[in-house]
Amino acid sequence: MERGHGRDGTAWGGEFLAVDDTKWRRAAHLARFLLPGGEVAGREPRRSALGALYAVFGEGVIAMADLPPVAAFAAAERPVLAQMLARGLNAPATSSVGRLFDGVAAILGLCQKASFEGEAAMAVEFAAERATAMVPLPPFVFSDVAGSFIVDWRPMLAAMVEARRAGAAAASLAAAFHDVLADSIVAVARRVGIGRVLLTGGCFQNGRLAEAAIQRLRNAGFQPYWHHRVPPNDGGLALGQAVFAGRALIEEEG
Repeated sequence: MERGHGRDGTAWGGEFLAVDDTKWRRAAHLARFLLPGGEVAGREPRRSALGALYAVFGEGVIAMADLPPVAAFAAAERPVLAQMLARGLNAPATSSVGRLFDGVAAILGLCQKASFEGEAAMAVEFAAERATAMVPLPPFVFSDVAGSFIVDWRPMLAAMVEARRAGAAAASLAAAFHDVLADSIVAVARRVGIGRVLLTGGCFQNGRLAEAAIQRLRNAGFQPYWHHRVPPNDGGLALGQAVFAGRALIEEEG
């Protein structure tokens, strides 16, 4: 998975890229959602949550004041946010797994405003480590659109909201979210059919996610690779750019 602006004009971040000796293609990506406030959402997980919930429940999400990220906004702010989402005003689309982690953190009541980069995602990881019971969540749903698989997390998020409302512990749901995400990585690998799988991107600073993905890929017969000396997040960008400049690949349409 990696982050950046793709040729479709959206903020990438939950991408699965198929690469060979001369070319690459976007083989799959997470379903997109809107980020009300744009870059502000990176500092306020509640905004990522609102965009993700809007993708699930539509305009009705603004009335769901029992949900922590909705309650985190003043009543007077909510109609404005609803208009931003409905019209796509200052609400860019993203497929970012990091912003999805942010949204989950806010929905579970773990973090509404972040004081540093990655705080919300870390809160979800640490909550998962405290889980004493597992609450099952449905797997991501796959659809094939123009030769690229859309990895749809919306049924999972709807089930998470329902389970939370029914009293399920945030820690248990955080653990289940990690498991469903790791399973989706294996599912994409099976669909793409490439035996070697490189796990890269900031989300793989998350030890629980990385370990689960590595183990499940191995169990499924794939050969996973992950970072050891170079960090998987933005700290490794310069090296990746240098390597690409030395051997630029052609993007394969599809």
